[in-house]
Amino acid sequence: MQITFIGAAQTVTGSAHLFETEDVKFLLDSGLYQGKRKHAFELNRQFDLFDPKEIDFIILSHAHIDHSGNIPTLVKKGFRGHIFTTFATRDLARIMLEDSAHLQEHDVEYVNKRRIAQGKKPFEPLYRVEDARQAFLQFVGVNYHHKFQVNENIAFTFYDAGHILGSAITLLEINEKGKKILIGFTGDLGRPNRPILRDPEKIPDVDILIGESTYGNRLHDKHEDVTEKFSEVIKKAIARKSKIIIPAFSVGRTQELVYDLHKMFDAGLAPRIPVYVDSPLAVNATEIFRLHPECFDAETSDYILRDEDPFGFNQLTYVRDKEVSKSLNKKDGPMIIISASGMCEGGRVVHHLANNIENPRNIIMIVGYCAEHTLCRKITDGEKYVNILGENYQVNAEVVVFHSFSGHADRDEMLAYYDNFDRSRIQKLFLVHGEHEAQIAFKESLENKGFRNIEIPKRGYSFTF
Repeated sequence: MQITFIGAAQTVTGSAHLFETEDVKFLLDSGLYQGKRKHAFELNRQFDLFDPKEIDFIILSHAHIDHSGNIPTLVKKGFRGHIFTTFATRDLARIMLEDSAHLQEHDVEYVNKRRIAQGKKPFEPLYRVEDARQAFLQFVGVNYHHKFQVNENIAFTFYDAGHILGSAITLLEINEKGKKILIGFTGDLGRPNRPILRDPEKIPDVDILIGESTYGNRLHDKHEDVTEKFSEVIKKAIARKSKIIIPAFSVGRTQELVYDLHKMFDAGLAPRIPVYVDSPLAVNATEIFRLHPECFDAETSDYILRDEDPFGFNQLTYVRDKEVSKSLNKKDGPMIIISASGMCEGGRVVHHLANNIENPRNIIMIVGYCAEHTLCRKITDGEKYVNILGENYQVNAEVVVFHSFSGHADRDEMLAYYDNFDRSRIQKLFLVHGEHEAQIAFKESLENKGFRNIEIPKRGYSFTF
């Protein structure tokens, strides 16, 4: 058996890991790499390490685009196997992959107008809506805790990762040459004691562990402290009639923000101001949340049993229409606009930033991880000038960064989860889905906990077991 690390290797995005046994080739995840536009554009198109036609199936950890977003490209290039995932992920991936295709078509059309005027060759989108729809026909839903036998030598079981709705930690069982190998893949590991979703579940001990390391060198703020800071931001916005622009992923982060705002307003912790969720995808995703109560923790389940509205449909405005979205830029504050994408690399939030980032009264609130070279990272790092849709803008708006809203476990939360494993059994521990600096720090923390044989693979690195 051989494992080759295709993506999320010494970087955060583009999760994809290739397994080759005597019988089959399959992938754990097939996500989009997000970073420098030109580099990302090229990297997501090239398949120099495998032929999509030769992949027999995919096991998908969750629906976020950096884990699922390149599946339609594989389909476009001839992949015809099943895509195994949880039922909630299947439903979310359907709308997210179509939305990804729409955004690519729209963004390429927008950029091509300028390129054609300059006499340059127009771009082609990575894939189109029809490719995303074809991909959805290949999805197969599998319940948590149900051992699924792919063939006589390969089986897997999903456990709840607590990261977003439907996210899964995968336990793989591979029989080869008379030996059974157990492999764990955390996907994106969620956080304990967070709203809406259940805590990450322990899986059995394994021989090989492939684990995330995104916040391997950082700790999150306590959630109660952030609630207080968030209420102060709202009060500041009221005093100076600000717009609070919050870039947020449509799935997971948006629902958690809405849930927290609902509780803050109801408890009187902050004055109520208009809140707009400006993302058709977030609207659709929130409706899918309602269809999957099997993923909720006890608190959220109790809310729903009492017929309360944890996602605030009666207390805020969900925006689908493009013209309504544009009209928000003409309205006066105070108001909150929650809009995708979280990395600020596409979607409606890009236009809200372009229209509001130069106004010193406004506030940009960063509530999640921003990958290297993305617009979100540039704003977070305090750059004074940023490029948005080909134009330069001065960052005059106040920038506020809250890490507590992250759906990723921080260093201590990851260490607590990894601490459950039998160190003597693990023959290899691969750290993926993290920037190299964070991975080196986390490797040292794990070694201090007694873990050995830890590797930080580069893209293209292969390991034969």
